Amino acid sequence: MLENPQEYLALTNKEELSMSRTQRKYDHEYKVQAVKLAREIGGAKAAKELGIPEGTIHTWLKAVRAGTLDIGDGAHTPDSAMSLAEELAMLRKRVKDQDKEIRRLKEENEFLEEASAFFAASRRKSARTKE
Repeated sequence: MLENPQEYLALTNKEELSMSRTQRKYDHEYKVQAVKLAREIGGAKAAKELGIPEGTIHTWLKAVRAGTLDIGDGAHTPDSAMSLAEELAMLRKRVKDQDKEIRRLKEENEFLEEASAFFAASRRKSARTKE
């Protein structure tokens, strides 16, 4: 994968230009790179540089904000990111659930140890009576 969005877009845009002007299809990676470029230099400038309609770029930017177009790491804005209070509440609930699971597993382990000791003692007792 190319690090620079402009490199990727320049390479793939050549293929897109050969397609019909009425309805062009863009692959996901092209959209991702175009959105990243638009965020760097602005939507209108990116559209002009890429030779695609300005409305197309703005539609993709809107889709990213709505969460329907995933562009990977760093895609969340402060508005869409979880607040500290929400994250803290989620993490506290996870810790509480994990503590509950640990208690249950310890109880099961204790029961199994007792059952194992019981059967071991029972086996020793039956081995002595056979002799």
